[in-house]
Amino acid sequence: MTEPHSKEPPKKVIPIVAAPSKIYPRSVTGLFTNWRWIFVWITQIVFYGVPWLEWGQRQAILFDLGARRFYIFGLVLYPQDFIYLTGILVVAALSLFLFTAIAGRLWCGYACPQTVYTEIFMWIERHTEGDRAARMRLDAGPWNANKIGRKSLKQLIWVLLSLWTGFTFVGYFTPIHVLGDEVMRWDLGPWETFWVFFYGFATYGFAGFMREMVCKHMCPYARFQSAMFDKDTLIVTYDEERGEPRGARSKKADPSKLGLGSCVDCTLCVQVCPTGIDIRKGLQYECIGCGACADVCDTVMDKVGYPRGLIKYSTENAVKHHWTRSQIVRRVLRPRVLIYTGILTLIVVAMVASLAMRIPFKVNVVRDRGALARIVDGGRIENVFRLQIMNATESEQKFRITVKGMPGLKVLPEEEVVVASTQARWVAVQVQGAAEGMTPGSHTIYFEIEAPNLQAKIEEKAAFLVPR
Repeated sequence: MTEPHSKEPPKKVIPIVAAPSKIYPRSVTGLFTNWRWIFVWITQIVFYGVPWLEWGQRQAILFDLGARRFYIFGLVLYPQDFIYLTGILVVAALSLFLFTAIAGRLWCGYACPQTVYTEIFMWIERHTEGDRAARMRLDAGPWNANKIGRKSLKQLIWVLLSLWTGFTFVGYFTPIHVLGDEVMRWDLGPWETFWVFFYGFATYGFAGFMREMVCKHMCPYARFQSAMFDKDTLIVTYDEERGEPRGARSKKADPSKLGLGSCVDCTLCVQVCPTGIDIRKGLQYECIGCGACADVCDTVMDKVGYPRGLIKYSTENAVKHHWTRSQIVRRVLRPRVLIYTGILTLIVVAMVASLAMRIPFKVNVVRDRGALARIVDGGRIENVFRLQIMNATESEQKFRITVKGMPGLKVLPEEEVVVASTQARWVAVQVQGAAEGMTPGSHTIYFEIEAPNLQAKIEEKAAFLVPR
């Protein structure tokens, strides 16, 4: 007899990453929320307003990639000034390290574009779909005229704001008045069109839908922030010693008689969190340090008549040793902070000094490879060079070219070179010298380019060839 085939149990698929559930942050008011909105207003007034500022006859800040010139108010920079961009990036990185060492993720919680635009998009969402409970009911309910109308209005405002953000971003690279005229004429160039829609789509997707997923899974800062934290870093902290054991109770009840701590387990700190974490479980990498949980917890403490500060900005050492605010402040000036501050100060001072002493024109000397060294009339030896003179000022300048390094050298033609404002000009010059006393080979000479009106001079090295 053959044995019946045994049935194998069905295989259970266990996902490596659980599907994220939608977070519905509750609106909150308080000190840290007010500060967050102050930074929202400041950053957006700067971002949307700066491209419309005028400086003389041009846009105040313009990164003209086509002309390879960057205008920053009265400063005109060329690609050769890339060192200043490097310096700005280094200053930004060190500033981030410094602020993180002192007070955690201040950048993430208050000024990061992802946080700022998420806050704006959620404000629009609250005013079109209602508060947290209303939004949850709306999403769970059937599609009807009310739901379609509210969702459509929200999406329309999101799209318009995203496109305006993309338009403003491109306005830093194409003069925004010209860009506006092109949009009104439906004559936008292909690259401008691409970047307006690309940046607009990124804003719409990140702030409207991905939100906390960007902070939790895409931003690398969340992963290495712990390397910049120490036990004296200010972070959003739940006072476990005071709050536990948590539990619901009557407002008039004495928690000490019930064996309870100050936490009433209302879960409002979880409901207001934009990343959906429970701060009572300790510091987590998802926490962006926005302080929303501290604001709502203070509100609850006021209602039940308990002291504020169950959730607050504090340090690990302060909570452990029950330090006062003055003791916390004194621990700010610790070695790590002082080192970051010292390095940052040196770099900033060096950049400011370099910009102050910067010569407002540049010169490149190139040997004309189409014309070899030769003997001309009068028995003189001639080399031909091409000089690129870049005028980094916003007024026309005259330049005088001389040469030194060998006896009897002179430059032809001898007239001054005129370069228009913020323009570059190539000039062909002949350098001649008496053949007598010159040894064959390559000799180092120096061009001196002087701008009398600027009282500045640049010296550039070149090679003068003497034929055999």
